[in-house]
Amino acid sequence: MEIALRPVQGSDLPLFFRQMTDPESVRMAAFGPEEPYDRDSFAVHWRRLSDSSDVLRTVLADGAVAGNAAVYGTAGEREVTYWIDRAYWGRGVATAALRALLAEVPERPLYARAAADNGASLRVLAKCGFRETARARGFASGRGHEIDEVVLVLEA
Repeated sequence: MEIALRPVQGSDLPLFFRQMTDPESVRMAAFGPEEPYDRDSFAVHWRRLSDSSDVLRTVLADGAVAGNAAVYGTAGEREVTYWIDRAYWGRGVATAALRALLAEVPERPLYARAAADNGASLRVLAKCGFRETARARGFASGRGHEIDEVVLVLEA
């Protein structure tokens, strides 16, 4: 399967909304939007991202929109995030997409966070060179209660 990144286009957003409102994906990601199923909040969020210095990419798998990946935040504290359609889970798409994003954005350090029980995402991050630096507890809107999360860093 060929994985590629390209800038986000307006036509991607309805696909992202469908992907990011899949209940199992919302539960697994845990730390997502405060209102994960609200279309208006989703639109405001993406509008705000597109007006910033964030690096937003659409993930393509054999030419089909498979999700998105981004680097966001202020210099020295920037984080990576990615969301892959559940239909592509377990097929190496997230790892390939994150590697491509990291090649495109050379600044370091970069940070990442994942629910402590999201073993798949933690494996993706580890394969891409991130290492655990801390554990925290926070409210996970995708689950409706506090859970443990892992904070990771990718250094030079």
